[in-house]
Amino acid sequence: MTLPKPVSRLIEQFQRLPGVGPKTASRLVYHLLRVPEEQARNLGEALLDLHAQTRFCSVCFNITDVSTDPCAVCRDDKRDGSLLCVVEAPLDVQAVERAQGFHGRYHVLHGAISPVEGIGPENLKIGELVERVRKGGVQEVILATNPSMEGEATAMYIHRALQGQGVRVTRLARGLPVGGDLEYTDETTLAKALEGRSAM
Repeated sequence: MTLPKPVSRLIEQFQRLPGVGPKTASRLVYHLLRVPEEQARNLGEALLDLHAQTRFCSVCFNITDVSTDPCAVCRDDKRDGSLLCVVEAPLDVQAVERAQGFHGRYHVLHGAISPVEGIGPENLKIGELVERVRKGGVQEVILATNPSMEGEATAMYIHRALQGQGVRVTRLARGLPVGGDLEYTDETTLAKALEGRSAM
């Protein structure tokens, strides 16, 4: 059965989103066909506004409104400017903020080093990070990249790039999740938990 061109085109576009396969894309499109036209129009307008009304902060590269640069976090005088948390994506900033335990500033890399995907240090905001540290005022850089091969490679690269800058470079602790059972923990997580143990 040949689908109408607008339907097949939208299915193709949805499939380009991370984690969305052909079945999910089809379900989303058929759902949008059933909703009132106004609801579908609102979705379309929100997608257009996403690029028209947002930008990346010129300091930390997090997402901000077009009219707000630098972003609210970078402008907040109550935040500790000597403490810089380096994350891979804007969503990671939201995760750290939800924890409510960090009161410093951020630097968003927009990815991780991945030779397989053709992403090198020059494709990320690492040069801007080094320049930001070089300008002074930063005493500690917390590397909060994901605990994946790419995240580890990125953290090691940044660590080397910041050597000799007179800044303390730390890495987020890794280990057992709260409420987890030891018997179900994988070997790597358990090894990291033992390695990063702390005094009681």
